[in-house]
Amino acid sequence: MTDGLFTEDVLSRFVEDEAALLDDGRYDEWLDLFAADGHYWVPLLGARQADPHTHNSIAYEDRLLLQLRIERLKNPRAHSQHPPSQGQHVLQRPRVVSVDPEAGVAVLRTPFLYVEARGERELLLTGRYRHTLVREAGVLRLQQKRVDLLQPERPLPAIQLFI
Repeated sequence: MTDGLFTEDVLSRFVEDEAALLDDGRYDEWLDLFAADGHYWVPLLGARQADPHTHNSIAYEDRLLLQLRIERLKNPRAHSQHPPSQGQHVLQRPRVVSVDPEAGVAVLRTPFLYVEARGERELLLTGRYRHTLVREAGVLRLQQKRVDLLQPERPLPAIQLFI
């Protein structure tokens, strides 16, 4: 059985569109990409960390925590957003690691550069994304977005937006 959701072009476009939503500050639409049980994970040990529950993470957030963070970003009185932060993702072409249309699951790996600017300050982060996509009600959803930063243990300033 061929599933049009699981072609390389459709999967890559999902990852590219997901980054564009973040860059455009369309956080509610971004949150809608997540499956009901979806998670956003930034491991403290980067690619060496196998589990979010046995070691601390920079972020490990379910839909509720993501929604709370989005509400904070949208709040005009949020001190951390004066001046407002802006983010820019630069992606290499996503590479399909695995795909199982029968199970409705695909995994992609995408090297990235990310710049977050606020006022006169800029933060540059690099690493690899690992998107686990699932079929939910006939559309692709993010079951997990994992962000493996290059040198994640180094001291980092507060990251205001979603990497």
